[in-house]
Amino acid sequence: MGSTEQAEQWEPVVPIPAAPIFVWPPKPLGVLWFFGWKQFWPGGAMWLAAAWLCWRYATPDLASMERFEPGWIATVWLRNAGLITILAGGLHWWLYCRRGQGLVTKFNERWPGESARFTFGSQLWDNLFWTFVSGVTISTGFEAVSWWMFANGHTPFRDFAGNWLYLIALTVFAFVWGNLHFSLTHRLLHVGKLYDWAHAVHHRNSNPGPWSGISMHPLEHLLYMSSPVLLWFIPSHPVLVLTLLFLNLLSPALTHAGFERVWLGHVERGRPSFLSGDYFHQLHHRYFDCNYGNTLTPIDQLLGTYHDGTPEAHAAMRERQRSSGRT
Repeated sequence: MGSTEQAEQWEPVVPIPAAPIFVWPPKPLGVLWFFGWKQFWPGGAMWLAAAWLCWRYATPDLASMERFEPGWIATVWLRNAGLITILAGGLHWWLYCRRGQGLVTKFNERWPGESARFTFGSQLWDNLFWTFVSGVTISTGFEAVSWWMFANGHTPFRDFAGNWLYLIALTVFAFVWGNLHFSLTHRLLHVGKLYDWAHAVHHRNSNPGPWSGISMHPLEHLLYMSSPVLLWFIPSHPVLVLTLLFLNLLSPALTHAGFERVWLGHVERGRPSFLSGDYFHQLHHRYFDCNYGNTLTPIDQLLGTYHDGTPEAHAAMRERQRSSGRT
């Protein structure tokens, strides 16, 4: 990759590939791959594994959660707070405090700072406040209700021993549903007063960092974190519920990291690294009127709001803004 001084010349690879759904001639195998493997690997598998580990080793026994009690709910809250501190805090320390890779693969060469638009006048303190006070708390609320539903038999429990085929199919459905739920909810939050009342808090972060991921108004958290509710009403397994919760709570620390790739150590060829930031969503934070969903759903292709990072897509977005009087 070159030195950090060269980073200002770095540009993400464009065009950002779209979902292979609206293509001609049709590609049935591509669609099957997209809704199967693409949804699952590698990110989905990572969150599924994290959910299994936390269900197995860091969640109170289901029998103890038949009643809502402060003890076990606090345990779940502390676990969630600890996980997001490790992930978002670790990324923030390496990328923004230590600046371990300088500007290499950073989407925006500016660094987050202070502004009157943020709570407490600081992007970092604003993000920490909304993440812990609202985000972790509301996510824990959905999780607590989920465990109470399972513990009391309101949500039928299915284990893998005799239901492996059903649960594999439900896993695929859960990932597709999670992405679709995000896309639809996010688009709704850009409508009228919902944006002014709620979503504007998140969009203070035009130059997001790891702690910006779930820095949201409580009303947005209630909508955004609600994807597991669907699994309350069908036979399921707690790991799938927890996977959806982790996708909502933890994965935004990566997609909002502000860097496309994170190196573990000095930026050199051959050093281990992993993909982090999502340029598709970064463009949404920068321009607002594009990329409401993600590349795993076709909502922006349907709405004509898909920005693939090319000058042509940018010109089309500006023309759309002029036509609607938003420039």
